[in-house]
Amino acid sequence: MFTRSLDEINEMRRSFDQLFESFFNATPRRASGQTASSDWVFAPAVESGWTDDYLNLRVVIPGVTEKDMKVTVQGNQLYISGERKAPENFGKEGYVWNQIPYGKFERVLDLPAGLDLDKLQAHLHDGLLDIRIPVASAMKPKQIQITAAEPKEIAA
Repeated sequence: MFTRSLDEINEMRRSFDQLFESFFNATPRRASGQTASSDWVFAPAVESGWTDDYLNLRVVIPGVTEKDMKVTVQGNQLYISGERKAPENFGKEGYVWNQIPYGKFERVLDLPAGLDLDKLQAHLHDGLLDIRIPVASAMKPKQIQITAAEPKEIAA
């Protein structure tokens, strides 16, 4: 029987979590200046898509309410941060196996130029945060009308 302490087992679990999550580009890390295990940070998955009028972003963050998260813009960066709380009384201590990261999370995205950041909209539903950012009208493609000139005769 293992005689390792619960702290050693949790540290090993976190090491494996880091290995697997880094493989899937969601590397957990400690929050700046934090050392407690409850202050681990993870980066939720994000996907993006463009239309002629919008940049659409979707952040996968189940189990988080709008009160537990914050979306801010500074310069050309979008900051998404918050905390997903672990369920209480889910299982006996030491007998819970999980693959869902809990604790603080953050995601910082560099936004391209040409977006109207003052009209950014964020909507949380079904464990998804949908962010819609309009493309500035100056950046939208414009159709240029071509006119035909009368053909000129070539002097011989």
